[in-house]
Amino acid sequence: MGGAVLRGSREPLLPMSPALLVSASPAPMNTFVVGQDSRGRWVAVEIHGRGGGLFRDRQAAFHYACVETGRRPDAVLVSGERIELRT
Repeated sequence: MGGAVLRGSREPLLPMSPALLVSASPAPMNTFVVGQDSRGRWVAVEIHGRGGGLFRDRQAAFHYACVETGRRPDAVLVSGERIELRT
């Protein structure tokens, strides 16, 4: 007989398929910079240009950036330099 048979069964066991290792790549970690543009407006900008906006004040810009980054403590930088939101 050509293969193993499970005790109490007449059906031969089939060879098991090799396990597939699946690794999920981690979600990209967003980092935002908060500061003012050349007109004095508050801006929050994702460093790779994937998001951002203009805000009424620093607190609103900082809040937006914190929410977008999952409140990671190292993910929001406040700039003393002028920053521009590219459109």
